[in-house]
Amino acid sequence: MGKTELCSLYKGFLDCICLCLSRSSNEAAGDNERDTENGHLIYKSGDVLEDRYEIIDTLGEGTFGKVVQCLDHSRGGGGIALKIIKNLDKYREAAKLEINVLEKISERDPDNRHHCVQMLDWFNYYGHVCITFELLSLSTFDFLKANNFLPYPINQIRHMAHQICDAVSFLHDNKLTHTDLKPENILFVNSDYSLIYNSEKKCNERRINDTTVRLVDFGSATFDHEHHSALISTRHYRAPEIILELGWSHPCDVWSIGCILFEYYAGFTLYQTHDNKEHLAMMESIQGPVPQRMIQTSRKQKYFHRGRLDWNQCSKAGRYVKAKCKPLRKYLLSHGTEHHQLFYLLERMLEYEPSTRISLSSALCHPFFLGKEISDSLSAKRFITFTFI
Repeated sequence: MGKTELCSLYKGFLDCICLCLSRSSNEAAGDNERDTENGHLIYKSGDVLEDRYEIIDTLGEGTFGKVVQCLDHSRGGGGIALKIIKNLDKYREAAKLEINVLEKISERDPDNRHHCVQMLDWFNYYGHVCITFELLSLSTFDFLKANNFLPYPINQIRHMAHQICDAVSFLHDNKLTHTDLKPENILFVNSDYSLIYNSEKKCNERRINDTTVRLVDFGSATFDHEHHSALISTRHYRAPEIILELGWSHPCDVWSIGCILFEYYAGFTLYQTHDNKEHLAMMESIQGPVPQRMIQTSRKQKYFHRGRLDWNQCSKAGRYVKAKCKPLRKYLLSHGTEHHQLFYLLERMLEYEPSTRISLSSALCHPFFLGKEISDSLSAKRFITFTFI
């Protein structure tokens, strides 16, 4: 082979390598163009994933990614919710843990009798873990907000509370702690409502027609045998044992439920703060002093002085707590029997000591629930999919 032919062959070989590298670079750029800088999948209405899920609208967004409403063309075009996890390692790993929890829930409750959201399927889409769920409606927080934070009626609180306690008791029975219970993670199956005139407030209020709910977001759920992170729960629903770093287990969920039920009853958050010491001061204003055992064994001695909370009631923060917080029973809106029963239950759920805090199996037998029949017979009607409102 002559020198000219060799040069020509070598040039062709280099051209081939450059073309391959160019294609590889373009494909990588194409993959990058699917995501935003912080890892969200870029999509638009009408996009179809896996030749099956047609995106209709965005339902919500969080640090984990986004939730979108889709039509599932493999299930007759029915509506589903699709959770699209960010294309980042730490969120992918967290999603795998959530899928493990959801599979365990489905295995232990195949007929969905315990009010936890149902996972339908999951798949990987260009680095995004995607999880499909039954399509639900507004969260109990979003409905409260849309209703100008007017409280839920006591009979509706009873039904919602019973379902929440049943759902979380089911988790505890299966050696799981949810760890992030809050009104945003409790969704109505259907948030249709009627307008009712409120003579006391002199305005129309929304009255939810069906108080059937589902517990959602198991991304932080932790099995009893797994590592327990020191910091869990959204601030306003965080139990004292977490703030004091005393270790935690199932009772921390019970505390969160107590805070949630108060919010349904009053229309506002019981602990409106973003600071640990202020949070403890609020607890003391509402429930009395933190027990000595918890103070003495806490790793957070900086919050205390000579066995008492180091708190200045004359400071700006002290005046704020004094103005915002009062003993729990002072928040009663009525002296009717069922109102007192609810507050008796709240007092047991908001006990400082995790070891003496009421368990959910005991809570389900509480007079607040036994006083009147739980509406819907705890599942006369089952709803599978609803349009998001």
